Amino acid sequence: MFEQVVSILFPVFALVVVGFSVGRWLKPDFRPINRINMDTFTPALVFSSLVSMPLNTEQVPLLSASIVAVLLPGIVMLLWCKLSGLNYKAWAPPHMFRNSGNLAIPLFTYTFGDSALAPAVLLFVVSACLHISIGLAVLSEGNPFKQIIRMPIFIAAASALSLNLFSVSVWSPLYEATALLGQAAVPVMLLSLGAQMCNIKLSGLKVGILCTLQSLTTGAIAFACIYWLIPLPRMELQMMVLFTMLPPAVMNYLFAERFNIEPVKVASMVLFGNFFSILTLPLLLTFALSL
Repeated sequence: MFEQVVSILFPVFALVVVGFSVGRWLKPDFRPINRINMDTFTPALVFSSLVSMPLNTEQVPLLSASIVAVLLPGIVMLLWCKLSGLNYKAWAPPHMFRNSGNLAIPLFTYTFGDSALAPAVLLFVVSACLHISIGLAVLSEGNPFKQIIRMPIFIAAASALSLNLFSVSVWSPLYEATALLGQAAVPVMLLSLGAQMCNIKLSGLKVGILCTLQSLTTGAIAFACIYWLIPLPRMELQMMVLFTMLPPAVMNYLFAERFNIEPVKVASMVLFGNFFSILTLPLLLTFALSL
């Protein structure tokens, strides 16, 4: 089990190390690269994922569980931030929007087999949709709706969902082009995150530890509500153990940088949160498989 987890996490950290090396010695300006990623690569990834996602009523319980898993930690963090004085816009999203793509999908399929692929993609899609709607609304100033509908990632998601719901087929070469373009999104995210780590001091470790502990707490609360309130098949319930307590998604850092909301702290949350998952995931997998 430990080797499985390490084999999944190693590519993620390898790219972060490459990004750190590039940032340390070449010192490129990643701001235009991040802008290209947010406005081109990531929308292509979202479009290609959503337009091919099978949708039916049998997925309603898992859909409901995924929404609870994303939104409930945000409500818990609202109270937590008020009591502790933390910046809600910086600290809440990493607990709401977790690494449900490049970490969760292979983790689920390696653990539960090919039958877990469809629900794993659904969980990723729900998280991505909520991130580019409610997540952006949390981060935006002024009229969030006006800013959201102008985001290429929102336009891509809305277009893909419309085509999917109305059973409109996408021209195969167009789909392949967007899927190919979307494959660049996650590597660029990780390289950018590694480069940002050049600016992080040792104090970032404290932020990472605190975020990890908070993440496990908010995730456990969400899972408890799902366990008692939403009837799920055994495999999907086991998947929710992991989904509710995954480390933060890399996209949290990109959005924090885009809106200039404590990006260095958010980068610490993301990197150290994923690093500590080497310790937390084996424990969570053991618990999930015991259900």
